Amino acid sequence: QVQLVESGGGLVQAGGSLRLSCAASGIMFGIFTMGWYRQAPGKQRELVAAISSSDRTNYADSVKGRFTISRDNAKNTVYLQMNSLKPEDTAVYYCNAQLRSVDYWGQGTQVTVSS
Repeated sequence: QVQLVESGGGLVQAGGSLRLSCAASGIMFGIFTMGWYRQAPGKQRELVAAISSSDRTNYADSVKGRFTISRDNAKNTVYLQMNSLKPEDTAVYYCNAQLRSVDYWGQGTQVTVSS
């Protein structure tokens, strides 16, 4: 059974930092592209950052220079370090594991940035 379990969300003031974690089980973690998506109320889910099995990364323009995605294959975990948070970063953040046409999602973790 595949599980992606996010943690680390919460309430933070603008300018603050949070680190999200996503622990995966039931998959060969190292061969999956791992990603973080977010969905704000009334908006579509959007890609925040992704990291491939070869550690290539890509970021949404809105978070470049502020967020960093990383992975620890020994721990089957992907991280999202979020710095200089802004109120517009408020959303539910979802972990994603993707391999070709296979797609798995976590349950999401709420991030709220107060102004």
